[in-house]
Amino acid sequence: MDTSALWCVFFPLLIWDCPSGCAEETPTPPEVTGGAKKPVLLKDTAATSAFISAAEVAVIGFFQELERPEVSNFHVVAENIQEVQFGLSTNPEVLSHYNITSNTISIFRLVDNKRQDLEITDGKEIDVTKMSRFIKINELRLVTEYNPVTAIGLFSSLVQIHLLLFTDKSSQEHTERMHRYREAAELFRGQILFILVDSNVKGNGRVMSFFNLKKSQLPALAIFHTPDEKQDVLPLDEVSVEHVRDFCNGFLERKQMKEDPSPEEKTEL
Repeated sequence: MDTSALWCVFFPLLIWDCPSGCAEETPTPPEVTGGAKKPVLLKDTAATSAFISAAEVAVIGFFQELERPEVSNFHVVAENIQEVQFGLSTNPEVLSHYNITSNTISIFRLVDNKRQDLEITDGKEIDVTKMSRFIKINELRLVTEYNPVTAIGLFSSLVQIHLLLFTDKSSQEHTERMHRYREAAELFRGQILFILVDSNVKGNGRVMSFFNLKKSQLPALAIFHTPDEKQDVLPLDEVSVEHVRDFCNGFLERKQMKEDPSPEEKTEL
């Protein structure tokens, strides 16, 4: 994918809005103690498929043997990242079914039906920090909140239309807005990436400026097609499934008309 103007806005935020060095390395969160979460042991292909289907984001460690440092690191990461479902399999049939030829950590995403692999080849050291960063970058959801880490994953997705909801997360209406926004996201899964941008985060002002939005106009929707940088903006009185649906459908229809001109337009050309 070509670098878009919007990515040029996002990219400086990766540097300016993070602690020093976070654009290259995500700090390791503190280890969880006590009733720590453990990866689910996936014993066969059916169990693995069901595990993937049941989660927005599923992370599976496919290991040919358990007596390796990366397996211990994988357990630590599973304890640290509580909001993601982790599984583990050493079953040869499972590994073969998913075309695993070396120890691999795979992320399966519902939002764009995409799989991302982190292969661990001999001599390649993958510590807790690197594993955590790989997961945090690629754990896109039906609604992904923009931050300097998820921005990388958003722009590496094959889904090229991004819908941004600019809103104040501290608002009393935030929970209900997100419920409706997420409901609308279900309608466009695989077509549009739904993104939340918190207007209270200082660095996000640059993204608002890109779409010529002011805080007084929020909440607002902005939609962006990364290859040609076509965009549209809609300030809202309220966030409803209908408003989001109609806004997205209108943009998709205009995009389709541009790609498939009518017979009369083709004749004129």
